[in-house]
Amino acid sequence: MHEVCVEKGWCGSVVDGQPLHVTDLLPESGEVTADQFAGWLFAADGIDPNDDRAKWQSHLDDLRGAFVRHMGSEATDVERLK
Repeated sequence: MHEVCVEKGWCGSVVDGQPLHVTDLLPESGEVTADQFAGWLFAADGIDPNDDRAKWQSHLDDLRGAFVRHMGSEATDVERLK
């Protein structure tokens, strides 16, 4: 998470007046995909990438790529992200 949270500046913000971090959105157990994780990063920053897909697509691709690079696959057990 260091790359996406610290280096790229994703992982959380204040959403609807409440602090929110991507770890708040992780499920208790199970598998997490790169696409899910990238979506949760956007949600934790209070952004809906579908509002302007052309603007956000490169960011989604970059975040998804970071997940695959660090996890070694398209999906991993959520415990690896906690």
